[in-house]
Amino acid sequence: MSTTTTTAGPVTEPGAMSHRQTLEALSGLLLVLFVALVSSTVVSTALPRIIGELNGSQTQYTWVVTATLLTATATTPIWGKLADLFNKKQLIQISIVIFVVGSAIAGISQNAGQLIAARAFQGIGVGGLQALVQVAIAAMIPPRERGRYNGYLGGVMALATVGGPLLGGLIVDTSWLGWRWCFFVGVPIAIIALVLLQATLRLPTIRRDNVKIDYLGATLIAAGVSVLLIWISFVDGTFAWLSWQTFALVGVSVVLLALAVLVESRAAEPVVPLHIVKQRTTALSILGSLAVGMAMFGGAVFLGQYFQIGRGYSPTEAGLLTIPMMAGVLLSSIIAGRMISKSGKLKPYIVTGAVVLVAGFAMLGTIDHSTSLVFVGAGMLLVGIGVGMTMQNLVLAVQNTVHLRDIGAASSSVAFFRSLGGTIGVSVLGAVLAHRVTDQITHDLSAAGVPAGGSSSGTSALNLNALPDTVQHIVRAAYGDATGHIFLISAAIAVVGVVAALLLRPVTLRTSLDLADTERSISTAAGAIDAVADAEEPAPTAGEPAASNGARPGAR
Repeated sequence: MSTTTTTAGPVTEPGAMSHRQTLEALSGLLLVLFVALVSSTVVSTALPRIIGELNGSQTQYTWVVTATLLTATATTPIWGKLADLFNKKQLIQISIVIFVVGSAIAGISQNAGQLIAARAFQGIGVGGLQALVQVAIAAMIPPRERGRYNGYLGGVMALATVGGPLLGGLIVDTSWLGWRWCFFVGVPIAIIALVLLQATLRLPTIRRDNVKIDYLGATLIAAGVSVLLIWISFVDGTFAWLSWQTFALVGVSVVLLALAVLVESRAAEPVVPLHIVKQRTTALSILGSLAVGMAMFGGAVFLGQYFQIGRGYSPTEAGLLTIPMMAGVLLSSIIAGRMISKSGKLKPYIVTGAVVLVAGFAMLGTIDHSTSLVFVGAGMLLVGIGVGMTMQNLVLAVQNTVHLRDIGAASSSVAFFRSLGGTIGVSVLGAVLAHRVTDQITHDLSAAGVPAGGSSSGTSALNLNALPDTVQHIVRAAYGDATGHIFLISAAIAVVGVVAALLLRPVTLRTSLDLADTERSISTAAGAIDAVADAEEPAPTAGEPAASNGARPGAR
């Protein structure tokens, strides 16, 4: 049941949820967020089997992942803006329904084209859940207390990001399940979360007269981002970086996004409020989130590929070997969240996390196909700790600086750029990896006296096991050695996050839900101090004039 508030100004305290009610609602929110995030990572280890059975191409292999990322990224700011205008609980429920329908259709797909379309539809729901879960938490819990809950949120995201590939490996390696259960497995869990949220989630609804949805701005943002991501997906594969296709797609994207900025600057209800994005804290958090997103998603994708192709482990074993990174995110997000709630200080943890993230990727940047697994595990642990201390706390930094009425747009803006950074990171780093792998395989095959024609197909993980042992060893060594170069690039990207973190203003998290409450509290406290001072001020003696205009003698 939602509490409705009719107001033209900021909403203050929502209909007071007890600590128990908050935990019950939070459990439903975290459950559905986990399912949504797992849907994006569970296919990473199952894709070779899926595309093989559906007789799909290498391009379709990529688009099964890209389709979900594209629609989720493009719709995230739209969901966030809708959350500032309409019933947040109902929007979450709509997102869950879209996700469930998309998952079910993906599970029954008969060809790769149907699967890609279903994954694109599923991504709309994923984008909503990624934005709205954080918006709901911000509407329930003041920033000062939100640190500990963000620890749980970061832990769930870590478990989904790293546990998804493990779950996918277990499903495809279990004969009586099959790959379709990679999509079916989330349906019953999402339905349970839907029922749980219906019973426990209570959030205020802001109803404002003459509300205008910026459909034109939303369309331009979605179109501009989609064209950009389509270019990133195909560049260096279907066409070259310097080609007419690149200039056409990038040019169209720039024009659409420039028009979107123009429309947003004039819209009464912009999807992405520019006055929020231009604030120092928001701008730096967005920059840091881009770097963290590129590092986090890139790390998860390429580590799984490194273990399976570069080291020859099975999908299940590859998932198990990534546990150090999951443990790092889980522990650091929970511990840092509690410490932030206790102290109210945010910047030291973000800076520390950003530095640790760079150190972790620098370690992974030295690995090859024969590096000790202990060393690789230590590097992954540092990466996990860095992500856990930065990812959610960058969102919290923004939420602490905006009014409750803008919490949706502000939160989704950070989530949008983090997802965009992840998509760009995976695509660009993947292109660099493919280029280096191809060059190294061609060189090593020539050195071994093996013709590079038909055997070059071994660069595809789908057919790796069908290759002769000699060629198979060359392909595995190429992937294992090239992956270290990718992580060095990730370390350089993560340095941007360190710079953004250092430039953040030191703040103490507020203890109220809305900025208006904080301002009133400060005003009330100042008034009380003045009243006490006035009461303690001795009465003027004979011959001494009383202070005029309420000013005390000697006051400046």
